[in-house]
Amino acid sequence: MATMKTKRIGVLMGGLSAEREVALKSGAAVHQALLAQGYDAVAIDAGRDLAAVLVSERIEAAFIALHGRYGEDGCVQGLLELMQIPYTGSGVLASALAMHKLYSKQTFASAGILTAPFHHFRRGDHVSIDQLSFGLPLVVKPVQEGSSVGVSIVRQPSQLAAALELAFRHDTEILVEQYVKGQEVQVGILDNQPVGAIEIVPKNEFYDFEAKYTDGMAEHIFPARLEAALYDKAQHIGLAAHRALGCSGYSRVDLLVTEDGECYVLEVNTLPGMTALSLLPEIAARGAGLPFEVLVERIIETATLHIKAD
Repeated sequence: MATMKTKRIGVLMGGLSAEREVALKSGAAVHQALLAQGYDAVAIDAGRDLAAVLVSERIEAAFIALHGRYGEDGCVQGLLELMQIPYTGSGVLASALAMHKLYSKQTFASAGILTAPFHHFRRGDHVSIDQLSFGLPLVVKPVQEGSSVGVSIVRQPSQLAAALELAFRHDTEILVEQYVKGQEVQVGILDNQPVGAIEIVPKNEFYDFEAKYTDGMAEHIFPARLEAALYDKAQHIGLAAHRALGCSGYSRVDLLVTEDGECYVLEVNTLPGMTALSLLPEIAARGAGLPFEVLVERIIETATLHIKAD
């Protein structure tokens, strides 16, 4: 019998980030899947009173269905460690590293993993195209946001000011990256192994928030349209990025694959979306033959603590 079926599971959803609405949808889908599989699961909107709610609901294990700040960046993971409640996904350090685009890129570089050239700026810094080591087009993004929140592509000098203002609206630190033209490919990782790569063809300029969460705004092609050796290379690099950050269990790694066969890692999502339009469930279903409910069960059964108590 599955060990977690003897425990009361809290599905942590919603939260406090800019991705709250998506996390409500992810959490609702996960909660229903757990109930359908016979788990004692309760949906919990993760607010600032989360610790008290976990106690009052007698939660013994947590499925984290949060996205963005406070949920995906190590904060909730640290709280659960302190309370000795096993949880799904990566631990405190890996979660924080993956969420912080500057530190994750530095970690990738130290592991020999290719990422787009970039510059890092803080609010108040002067930013001009002349001071960059690369030219237009370029990408401006907050350091700590997910789901492409606050991201812009700058193709004309006149667009830079608005892109900076948008990014700084979401964070005090930003990255300005060289634009890399390539296929948008996402590698699914489950049980610390790749389970397939899917190609995304967005109807917008890039795979932005609208394309990610609006039905019909992006075409999903599985398997990704890569020749066999390059497909394997993309999966290998996805797993290498997952491991470089010290991630655990499952993740989704976003890549850009260029015409000359280079794979640039954009980011590792330690808590990928679990909605009807989300990519990890689609990859797991089409690449590993795992229906959504089985995927959710596989994930909850890996719930653990990462910091061992004395």
